[in-house]
Amino acid sequence: MTAATHSTLFPQVPDSADAVLAGLDPEQREVATALHGPVCVLAGAGTGKTRAITHRIAYGVRAGILQPASVLAVTFTNRAAGEMRGRLRQLGASGVQARTFHSAALRQLQFFWPKAVGGQLPRIVDRKIKLVADAAAASRIRLDRNELRDVTSEIEWSKVTQTVPADYATAAAKSGRLIPRDAAEIAQIYGAYEDLKRDRSVIDFEDVLLLAVGILQDRHDIADQVRAQYQHFVVDEYQDVSPLQQRLLELWLGDRDSLCVVGDASQTIYSFTGATPDHLLNFRIRHPGATVVKLVRDYRSTPQVVHLANGLLSQARGRAADHRLELISQREAGAEPVYTEYADEPAEAEGAARRIRALIADGVPASEIAILFRTNSQSEIYEQALADAGVPYQLRGAERFFERSEVREAGAALRGAARFGGNDSLLDDVVDLPSQVRAVLSTKGWTTEPPAGSGAARDRWESLAALVRLAEDFERAKPGATLADLVGELDERANAQHAPTVEGVTLASLHAAKGLEWDAVFLVGLAEGMMPITYAKTDEQIEEERRLLYVGVTRARLRLSLSWALSRSPGGRAGRRPSRFLDGLRPGSGAGAGARAAAGGPGGIERGSGSGGVGESGGARGRRRTSRSPARCRVCGRSLTDAGEMKLMRCEDCPSDMDEGLYERLREWRSGQAQLLGQPAYCVFTDKTLIAIAEAAPDEEGELARIPGVGVRKLNRYGSDVLAICAGEDRVRGADGN
Repeated sequence: MTAATHSTLFPQVPDSADAVLAGLDPEQREVATALHGPVCVLAGAGTGKTRAITHRIAYGVRAGILQPASVLAVTFTNRAAGEMRGRLRQLGASGVQARTFHSAALRQLQFFWPKAVGGQLPRIVDRKIKLVADAAAASRIRLDRNELRDVTSEIEWSKVTQTVPADYATAAAKSGRLIPRDAAEIAQIYGAYEDLKRDRSVIDFEDVLLLAVGILQDRHDIADQVRAQYQHFVVDEYQDVSPLQQRLLELWLGDRDSLCVVGDASQTIYSFTGATPDHLLNFRIRHPGATVVKLVRDYRSTPQVVHLANGLLSQARGRAADHRLELISQREAGAEPVYTEYADEPAEAEGAARRIRALIADGVPASEIAILFRTNSQSEIYEQALADAGVPYQLRGAERFFERSEVREAGAALRGAARFGGNDSLLDDVVDLPSQVRAVLSTKGWTTEPPAGSGAARDRWESLAALVRLAEDFERAKPGATLADLVGELDERANAQHAPTVEGVTLASLHAAKGLEWDAVFLVGLAEGMMPITYAKTDEQIEEERRLLYVGVTRARLRLSLSWALSRSPGGRAGRRPSRFLDGLRPGSGAGAGARAAAGGPGGIERGSGSGGVGESGGARGRRRTSRSPARCRVCGRSLTDAGEMKLMRCEDCPSDMDEGLYERLREWRSGQAQLLGQPAYCVFTDKTLIAIAEAAPDEEGELARIPGVGVRKLNRYGSDVLAICAGEDRVRGADGN
C-alpha cells in the first residue's frame, strides 16, 4: 500500500484548527474560513466540494466557533451523508450531525410526535407500490407493471412539490410532465392512496417531510426547540432540493442566515422527482449579502476529459447554462476520449468488455472501471458480455455493502472470534490479522480463488474478498492490530456507510453514477433516442439530458470511451445516429449535425480501425464518412478519409500554400491562450486546425466557421481573435476574452 493510499484509508487527525486548512487550495480555503452569514459555494464536478465543506465544518469546530451538536449538514443520499460523517470524524469533528433530509426529519418526527400528536409515529410503508396497486384497484383502474411504477412516481412528485390530488392535473400540465395515464385517473388513484394510508395508519417516505413541515409550522414551541438545537446549516447538492425540502430548510432556519449551500446547476438531473436548481440560482437574490465562492479547479479529470465536459456545456441553453462553470483541469495531460461506432448493441457490449479486459490486463483495477448507460434496461447485455469475457462486475444501486446478508454474517463471525480471542480453535497457530480474517471468513464461503462465472455466488465471494483486503490494509496501517480493533473499524465504517472496495467493474445508470468516479469510464448507448432519451421533448427536458451526459463524462479520471450502435440487433437496419450532444465535439462532426440528426437527416459518423465494431477513434486519429458526398482534396481531387487530411481539405503530401508567418502568429497566440486556461495548447486548436486556418487565411466569420475543427463554440470564443490575427493585427487576449 502506498503512502497516499495509507493516508486516504487511515488519515491522521489534524492536531489543530490551522492544520485542518493545510492542503486546501485558495478557493477551498475561502470556503473553509467563511463561517458567518449566508455562504453559496458554486462547485463544479471534481473540484473538491465535499473536502471544502467538511473542512469548513471541522475548522469551525476545532477553532471553537461552532459547537458540534449545533451543526446540521444535510445531503441527498445515505452514502453521501455517511462519507461526510466519516470525513468529519477523521478531521476531529465528531458529534456533527450529517444526514439526509429524510433522516433528519424522521429523527425529529420520532422525538416530537408524542408531544405534538400523541402516541407513536405511524409505521412507514415498506413497499409504496403495493399500496398504489391497492388504490388503483379501489378506483377500478387497471395498471400494468410499468404503469404502476410510473403512477407511483407521479404521486411522489406531487408530494414533494406539495401538490394535492385535486390540483394534480393542473400542476402536471403546467410543468409539462409526460404522464402515464389520464391526469384525472392519476388524481383519483392519488386520492385513494391517501385514503388507504389513513385507513391503515401508515405513512410513506414523502410524508416524513410533509409531517415535519406541518409540525414546525403549527407548533412554534417545537420549532423554537429545533432552532435552539441547530444553529448552523450546511446543504450539499443544493441544486437538487425540492420545494418541500426547501420549505423544511426554511423552517429549520427561522429568521437566521447561518447557512452554507453547495451546488452546481449544471448537475441538475433529478427534475423528474421535483428537484429544481432555482433555489441555488436565486440564493443571491434571497441573500444579497451572501459570500459566493466558485470552485473550478478540477482535480479529478485529465485536461482531455475536462475539455470535452466544457464543450458539452458550451452548447447548452437555458438558465442553468447561463451559470455554468468552466472547469480547469489540475491533472497532467492524458489520453484523448475514444469514440467508437458499432454495427449493433451486442457488438457494442462485446467491444466494451474486450477493451475492459485489456485494461485489467494492463494493470487497471476492475473496481476503477465503470460502464454507464441511460436506462437500467441496458444493463443486462453488458452483464452478459462481461461474464462471457470473464470480467467480474457489480451493479450500482443494489443493496448497500453493510446491509448484504453475507457481510452481516461475516461481521457476526468476526465479532464472535474477537470475543473468544485466542481460545477459538479456528485461530490456533494463526498469528497475523489478515490470516485470522481469512480463517474466519473461510467458514462463510471465502476461498483463495473466486468461483467461476458471475451471479450470486460470485457476488458473495466479492463481498467477503473486500473484507479480506480491508484487513490487509488495516494491518499494514496499524501493525499489531487485533481482530477486535478490526471489528471496531468495521462498526465505524458501517455507521458511516464507508464501504470497502469490491473488486469488480461497476455497471450503473447515469443517474446512479452521480457523486462517483473511476479511472476509466465507458459511456455506452449514446445514440439519438437514448441520449437524449426519446421521450425528452421540451427544450428543458433536452437540456437535462445534456446535463446527464455531462455528469457521465465528469465521472472519468483518466480514460473516457464513448460509443453507440447503428442498430439494436445484428442484421437490423442501421438507422441510428450518434447523439446530437457529440456534434462539434467528436472528430469529424460538424456543428450543424445535431439538428440534422434530430430531424432524421444525415450526420457525421466516425469510422476507423477499431476492432469489434464499425470503427473507433481517439482525438484527431479518427476517420469519418458522411452519408453525403465524400470530402475531396482541394489540390488533387482525391477522396479524403483521414481526419487530419479532412481538416486541411487536402492530402498530406499535396503542396501547401500556407502563410508561414500567419501560422507562427497563430501558434504564439494559441500558446498564450493555453497558458491562461491552464490547459494543453491543442485544447484551443490542434496543429492541423491552425495549419488549415493559416492556409485559408479567412477574412470573415463564415469562412472561419467552415474550417473543420473550429465549430460554434470555438468560433464564439476565439473567432474575433483569429480573424484579427489573419488581418495582420497583433492580438493577445485573456482567457475570458478581455
